[in-house]
Amino acid sequence: MRILEDIDNVASCTSQETPEAFPLPSDVAIARADAGWAHCVAITDEGVVYTWGWKECVPTGRVIADQASVGTLEKDERQSAIANNQVSPRSQVSRTSSGAASGPSESRGTEESTKRRRLSPAKQGNDSSTSGDENLSAPPCVVTFNTGVKITAVAAGGRHTLALSDFGQVWGWGYGGEGQLGLGSRIRTVSSPHPIPCIESTSYGKDRLSAMKGNKNAEGQINKVTGNRVTAIACGGRHSVVVTDSGALLAFGWGLYGQCGQGNTDDVLSPTCVSAILGVKMQDVAAGLWHTVSISADGDVYSFGGNQFGQLGIGSDQAETIPKLVDAPSLENKNARSVSCGARHSAIITDEGEVFCWGWNKYGQLGLGDSMDRNVPCIVPVDEYHLLNVSCGWWHTLVLAESPT
Repeated sequence: MRILEDIDNVASCTSQETPEAFPLPSDVAIARADAGWAHCVAITDEGVVYTWGWKECVPTGRVIADQASVGTLEKDERQSAIANNQVSPRSQVSRTSSGAASGPSESRGTEESTKRRRLSPAKQGNDSSTSGDENLSAPPCVVTFNTGVKITAVAAGGRHTLALSDFGQVWGWGYGGEGQLGLGSRIRTVSSPHPIPCIESTSYGKDRLSAMKGNKNAEGQINKVTGNRVTAIACGGRHSVVVTDSGALLAFGWGLYGQCGQGNTDDVLSPTCVSAILGVKMQDVAAGLWHTVSISADGDVYSFGGNQFGQLGIGSDQAETIPKLVDAPSLENKNARSVSCGARHSAIITDEGEVFCWGWNKYGQLGLGDSMDRNVPCIVPVDEYHLLNVSCGWWHTLVLAESPT
């Protein structure tokens, strides 16, 4: 069986180097881990969280290594070039699976509808910083939560982190200049875990119909959705997405490519329901650099956001600001049960143990034997192995497989 059954150490490496174990205490057993663009986060089997990486991503905590190593964060030159030239989908029309169109108001001028929105002042200030402290790499440290909080899941984004407790409460820390920490503001850095208000505290015990209604803000958007708890979390480059036990999908953060699913390209500063699919019970979600992919309890796949490399899997390169059903022929009679997103590619595992990938493929991250991009889901040949799980890195993909013998 080619399956990772128990992780006792966490390892990392730079290009062309042998992985080396991080200096965690000898009695620590890592149960789960996730990696973002510039940092990593891991949970022990007792719910203790460790994190390390770029200094801005690591909250104040008990450092367990003697010294911090110094390194420069490698720039994604291709990402920067595309981000500087890519036109946001303000002027594009998005359609749901039923064909309903959504787009910017007709009253907006052509210039405004095609102009790339500027980054927030906090983001501009952060990117322009060249001080040595910004490039310090922090060693593993324990993340301190309130007494009694046990973390069961973590997600690492571009420069922010989410954690989910056993009671379904979401916590966040790191960079929040586009609202990806869901605190209602463009706070630049949150240096310690802070609870993110996703669920109405007065809603416990209400039925699912009431739970799906939520509360609308002044613009008519549904903010916090009532329910009992959050069941799944995901971090993109600068946005976040969560799923509640009622099956609602909430998104917040950077919205330039429609990755928050609100029918526009505005940033979303607080957890806000993706109302276009409110009637569909969601089960899992993943987020990439500019896009989001979710799967329903019925095994259907929905995607929205940036689509420059076909990462939405809808057969085109048009961005979508509201969720669109991925109804490719290759997924006919297939039920997705887990999903993962890289920077610009996506992957799912089906109930039959098959893996499908699509999107950017410059480095062969789709596993299809070439470097051609795909804009529809394609099955990955894996001989006779039964695939159990899939995880996308920014430029690569890993699968967990069970041997047939």
